[in-house]
Amino acid sequence: MKLKSILGFATAALLAACTAQQPANENPVLTIEGGQIQGVLTDSTNVMVYKGIPYAAPPVGDLRWKRPQPVVAWEGVRVMDTFSAASVQAAHTPGEFYTEEFYFGGDPEFSEDCLYLNVWAPAATVGKTDAKLPVAFWVHGGAYSAGWGHEITMDGDAWATRGVILVTINYRLGVLGFLSHPLLSKEDVDGVSGNYGTWDQVAALKWVKKNIAQFGGDPDNIMIFGQSAGAASIKNLVTSNESKKLVSKAVIQSIGGLGELIPGPAQDVAEAQGKEIMDAGGFTTLEAMRAATPQQLSDAFRNYMAEKKTYVMLTPHIDGRLLGKTFTQAAEDNTIADVPYMLGSTLDDMMPTMGEGIDQFAFLRESQSKHPVYAYRFDRRLPGEPNTAYHSSELWFIFKTLKNSRRPFTAADYELADRMMDYWTNFAKYGNPNGNVDGEWKADTKENPFVMHLDIK
Repeated sequence: MKLKSILGFATAALLAACTAQQPANENPVLTIEGGQIQGVLTDSTNVMVYKGIPYAAPPVGDLRWKRPQPVVAWEGVRVMDTFSAASVQAAHTPGEFYTEEFYFGGDPEFSEDCLYLNVWAPAATVGKTDAKLPVAFWVHGGAYSAGWGHEITMDGDAWATRGVILVTINYRLGVLGFLSHPLLSKEDVDGVSGNYGTWDQVAALKWVKKNIAQFGGDPDNIMIFGQSAGAASIKNLVTSNESKKLVSKAVIQSIGGLGELIPGPAQDVAEAQGKEIMDAGGFTTLEAMRAATPQQLSDAFRNYMAEKKTYVMLTPHIDGRLLGKTFTQAAEDNTIADVPYMLGSTLDDMMPTMGEGIDQFAFLRESQSKHPVYAYRFDRRLPGEPNTAYHSSELWFIFKTLKNSRRPFTAADYELADRMMDYWTNFAKYGNPNGNVDGEWKADTKENPFVMHLDIK
């Protein structure tokens, strides 16, 4: 008995010593909306990632084509080590340019249950609610019909190691995200329908506002940014009364400035189109529409386009509730979020149209606000074939994920990625890509127009 006691005391002392040597903040349990979670360290070991955090209830069954509802609570501590399913969308086709460029690794699971987000944060400040780190909120592109928040280009390590928390989101796409219909409008409290994917984005942004302090983030310093349809979404978020007050800075990539490159229809036009799509599939009641599988709805949409012999893009539209004006109208009325903006495009992407709209926006804001507008053009024609600065090519650089690409990137490309990461994270921190100082990147003004050209040296 005496020997057992000695061994017991020795074991307890050893365990206590080991525990004392563990960092106090190694992996704290965070309490967020819905329950408790823990993250996992990334390969860099100084960044904690939280994959697949629910920010709303699954939009299935009776919640299909409804605004996002509160998170469903869970018991115990969930370890957030797996990315969620992406929104329902068409599979990427081998041989197509963007498939071979970005999706050669295959598609993730697609599901109607897709309202999840991901957070990358410095491990040292996770759980420290007084750390007040800046937050970057990313909305992916994909023509409102494709994409997800953990694509091969998108990763938060380089952001978090520079002291900025990165959040990426999934939201409803296509028929499930942007269908409008008279029957859906009739059951809605405001008498409108559609824009569900945009409501999802707003819900995710509000989730960040409420919960990001648990990760060490500052809920009053949220930069929103996106590219292509994600950038058009940023335009909507700085316009809508539901979200614009949550924003401290905004970056709009490859969707121009003034002018709507992805115009949305009027509410009545959107409803009529949605009814035609559903009628074509034989879904003439709400019960039938909600009983249909996502595949059946997608088939109905595809068949409708084949019958009309045209491509139809379901998009956000002015509904008088979530979106009362277009971005251009709101900018001209000076009712968008009054924050610093960064706008730009790639060299081989709809220039000079995008550049003209960016300058028009910058010069307009100069007459309305003390906050600057910074303009850029991504000029690096990627090595390999095709040798172009195509739409979306800058994504490898703003997340510094060049290692995931098949392109033969050079040391100069990695240097450009570091430079761009510094610009983007500085903008998140200070509203100034140079940092908290004057620098080479000047504001774009009417008297002194300035575009930062981003290329290898």
